[in-house]
Amino acid sequence: MNLEARLTQLEDIEAIRQLKARYCEVCDANHDPDLILTLFTANGIWEGDGIGRHAGHQQIAALFRSFQKTISFSQHMVQNPIIAVDGNHATGRWYFFGLFTYYKGQQRRWQAARYHEEYEKVAGVWQISHLKIVEPVMSARYEQGWRNGQVPAEKLERE
Repeated sequence: MNLEARLTQLEDIEAIRQLKARYCEVCDANHDPDLILTLFTANGIWEGDGIGRHAGHQQIAALFRSFQKTISFSQHMVQNPIIAVDGNHATGRWYFFGLFTYYKGQQRRWQAARYHEEYEKVAGVWQISHLKIVEPVMSARYEQGWRNGQVPAEKLERE
């Protein structure tokens, strides 16, 4: 790979890292349904075990409006990205750890999972084409911690 191609690849990887950071920022700023759509392709998909598959801007916006009604606080932290770029398509895997407070009972939870994502470069801008939360690791009440209070995420009732 020549120098120009390597530089383009590094720029694309950094743009995808920034895209994921903006995703977390939007989630943590009250799950703004209008802002989140700027990060997804028109036919993008948001998919999560126990939450379902939401395809296209209309369904993703509806999902984020539902998050606004159930989640009073969130702090998304992602790390250890593995990003592979192939032209205008890319894939990424991320570890996720988050803190959440739900309106129902002011329940506070620790949550951990993994994101598997696909991205498309549209008009020179990277967007999420498929976000999937896989391998839910745990969801535990804050007060109990993950050692004594761990609930497998797939058995967690949606708050």
